[in-house]
Amino acid sequence: MPEVRATRYRRGAVGEGILTQPFARVDGALACEGVSLSAIARAVGTPAYVYSAATVRDQYARLATALRDVPFRIHYSLKANSNLALLRLLRSLGAGADVVSGGELYRACRAGFAGRDIIFGGVGKTEREIADGLDAGVLLLNVESEDELRLVARLAADRGIVAPVALRVNPEITVETPHSYIRTGEKGHKFGIPYDEVREVARVAASLPTVTLHGLDMHVGSQLSRLDAYRHGIERVLELLAQLRTDGAHDLRYLDIGGGLAVTYDAEEPTDLEQFAEIVVPAVRSTGLQLIVEPGRFMVGNAGVLISRVLYRKRSGGKELLVVDAGMTDLLRPSHYNAYHRIEAVETVDGRSRVDVVGPVCESGDFLALDRELEALGPGDLVAVHSAGAYGYVMSSNYNSRPRPAEVMVDGDRFALVTERERYEHLVQPEVLEPEWRVD
Repeated sequence: MPEVRATRYRRGAVGEGILTQPFARVDGALACEGVSLSAIARAVGTPAYVYSAATVRDQYARLATALRDVPFRIHYSLKANSNLALLRLLRSLGAGADVVSGGELYRACRAGFAGRDIIFGGVGKTEREIADGLDAGVLLLNVESEDELRLVARLAADRGIVAPVALRVNPEITVETPHSYIRTGEKGHKFGIPYDEVREVARVAASLPTVTLHGLDMHVGSQLSRLDAYRHGIERVLELLAQLRTDGAHDLRYLDIGGGLAVTYDAEEPTDLEQFAEIVVPAVRSTGLQLIVEPGRFMVGNAGVLISRVLYRKRSGGKELLVVDAGMTDLLRPSHYNAYHRIEAVETVDGRSRVDVVGPVCESGDFLALDRELEALGPGDLVAVHSAGAYGYVMSSNYNSRPRPAEVMVDGDRFALVTERERYEHLVQPEVLEPEWRVD
């Protein structure tokens, strides 16, 4: 494969590659690192997600460098993308895992993460999920209510252990995000313990012999366009920390500020990690605690594209429609969040036209882009949907009985299929064709 212009890639550890642009044109055709997207489409078909290993390494190195002046732990948030190959890559870089379900805990363990490298969060953990977390020996169970705290204590007592917990605080601050669904730290949200109740829940924790309070946790939102949210949230949590220490909470070890660092989808400014560090590092240093951050989208969002093939071009109501083989079952964000993803032709195509890029799903809300100026694409052409590495495959579904797409990882000049495309038989595998009827 020819080398991507103005870009160098080498396979290896953090900092070994020099990365400028993971998706660039080679002889007019779009490539991921050193591999043509057209070649990947020929090998695995479409739709398919393609991930750049070099980008993940680069993002991890950038964040680790920014936080180097305080003790820190980077726990990757699996909800952004829980592909096992990506998890194994991140584990090799030194990352821990942040999980929010029993299924994500299973994935993290399957990818090789030890219990001590896993934080288990989530607002609605079931009894089984909490038990699984305790049995796995997770570093922290992030507790979000007094009821949950008491359940953790009971399950720990059943096992004859002391459960390490952190309290997730709702800092109750105003947060600016691209969509209201990705705000998590405002008053009235389901996430976390209400700010004015945290001190009492901490007192309850101190009274329970089978739990020990090791941390305070917050998460104010995702895709944060301004870093002031971190400043205000940390200030609020530090106020609580001082109160809890006055109350005798002397076993605190960790200050977890969550994730939420933004990535670029169009022409936005990338996250200023120096400014982020200027906010976070002095505040954490003053506490004497170890910092925990839980990036998800930041690690993988710009590392992935979704490649799709044009099926048909048609007109309706004076509009040009480009029907592609990927839709809301493959990438839900445009329909669910009204999210923007940059789209371009994989191969060089002459001319421009304004189109709606729609999918094959039987829903009027099934689209990837509306009223978008693109190359003059036609049936058989390939398109790349950018910044699709986060909340893409993990939010995919089998609606309309559509098999989920393949996933591919690129590392330098080589690529590998890391998730096979689902087949029709996968769709019905868990179903019982001839059920065994029972009478109560």
